[in-house]
Amino acid sequence: MIHATGPLLSVDLGARETTEEDIDDVLGEFAGGRGVATKLAFDRVPFDVDPLGPENRVYLATGPLQHSQMSFTGRMNMTSVSPLTDGVASSNAGGFLSRNFTGTGYAAVELRGVSDVPLAVHVRDDGVEFEEVPDLAGAEVPAVTEWAEDTHDLEAEHLACIGPAGENLVRYACVLTSETRAFGRTGMGAVLGSKNVKVLTFDGDSEADVEIDPIGTEIHREAATSDHVMKRQGTTSVTEYANEVEALPTDYFSALSFDGVEGIGGDAVESKKYKKGTCSQCAFACKLPTRDEESGVETEGPEFETVMAWGSNQLVDDVVEVMKANELCDRLGVDTISAGDTMAAYLKSEDDLANPERAREALRKAAYREGEVGDLLAEGVHRAAPELGVEDWSVKGLEFAAHDGRTLNGQGLSFATSNRGADHMYASFYPKEYPLVDKEQAVDKRGLDGKAPMVAAAENHNAVLDSAVACKFSRDFMTEERLGSLLEADYDDLLEVGARVVELERAFNNRRGFDRADDALPYDIEGFDAALDEYYEARGWREDGVVPGLGEADTDVGAASADD
Repeated sequence: MIHATGPLLSVDLGARETTEEDIDDVLGEFAGGRGVATKLAFDRVPFDVDPLGPENRVYLATGPLQHSQMSFTGRMNMTSVSPLTDGVASSNAGGFLSRNFTGTGYAAVELRGVSDVPLAVHVRDDGVEFEEVPDLAGAEVPAVTEWAEDTHDLEAEHLACIGPAGENLVRYACVLTSETRAFGRTGMGAVLGSKNVKVLTFDGDSEADVEIDPIGTEIHREAATSDHVMKRQGTTSVTEYANEVEALPTDYFSALSFDGVEGIGGDAVESKKYKKGTCSQCAFACKLPTRDEESGVETEGPEFETVMAWGSNQLVDDVVEVMKANELCDRLGVDTISAGDTMAAYLKSEDDLANPERAREALRKAAYREGEVGDLLAEGVHRAAPELGVEDWSVKGLEFAAHDGRTLNGQGLSFATSNRGADHMYASFYPKEYPLVDKEQAVDKRGLDGKAPMVAAAENHNAVLDSAVACKFSRDFMTEERLGSLLEADYDDLLEVGARVVELERAFNNRRGFDRADDALPYDIEGFDAALDEYYEARGWREDGVVPGLGEADTDVGAASADD
């Protein structure tokens, strides 16, 4: 199996020191990206760490495919212990950062400790520079980008930064690159904020000796010539269909379809698209630069999940209002899904849904933890719901994505089993239950018979993609055979790599107290308990959801306690 190359750069933020370590054994076992970062976290982060404390660590990593010129490879991974879910979690971002990261010559970067002042960390192939940036305190993401361009001649694709939400430890704060591409879910921005890291930059010309199978050229050609609807409408192309089959969360999850869907769906978004948008090296170009001439709002998106969280789930039927929310989320540095769901919960508690201006104002308060309301909403749905008097629509503390599991029952099971909570991309099971999307692999959306092993396999597959690193939307082009060829491994062996990644995540979280009780949903699916048993059996885990050995508290593995 080919893998990323280069050492681990470990950055001590407090001491302003760096060290380099050989991690060839980890790279050889996990390829790169999420797999390598998860293994490093398992071995080096205390199991009882406070996610917002100095003992937590952050890992950024690319994979071998970032050394190719192939479509679907403009992504990279970030891993830490999440302040939202309280478990180890990974997020990945598209855009152009990954190539600049590989140019530094490092396979992975580790951030540890905490700075006493707002800090910029510049990672280059000729060294690391620490720069104190107190003047950037409170700066929104575009202002950070402007600073980097003016003072360091670095464009947005060299940056990973946080907005005010990250500085104020909003639990669903994200990390932005290229101003609009986010390490979105699980609160990575709050972790950087807790370490007083405002911005990271990456630059260099290092090249790795990694050769990619010529099949990559064929994939790239097909991506360029495809007339796929996502090239026009991105992920919003599924909006009307999800609504039709009753899988579109609406009215803070109290309904499954939205009468105003035409105002926020794929056609509505496409009508505001003014140019093509893409990620590094990708000819598929499914991004959505949008503009509304009348209001002057310009953003990239909204994607389908944002349309749900700020549209149907808030009873908003105007795509321009969703665009405004999308743009505000990017400026403040928050995950659009978690932020939108949280504002929906708030407006539901106030009986004031369909009020987009109030929702955006509430988000501003949350980003700055302004007043009691802002401070509460900054905590996310799971922690705020009891005080708001609304139902807790989250799994493991992570707010729900769309593709509703009450209709797409396999996707519902995958929301429950996902180590990072109610995230649709952990297994990406929903295409199998949308025959419009994936006719060859379509299964009945209702029921769970036989789906548990399929969910486990889908999780393993996505863990491989996140380690390679490849975009999930390569699914129409990246066959199992092609993925094996690209990584020079048998596909079944790759699934074993993916299974080890998932198991390490689960074992880390087991050590933090996670078990079967956390694999739960706020709604019932017939046969759920039996399917969960089947899922654990497929993985070789105990009936209580604990990984034998690795996940057991009396087993001497992994990092030491934070108290040691």
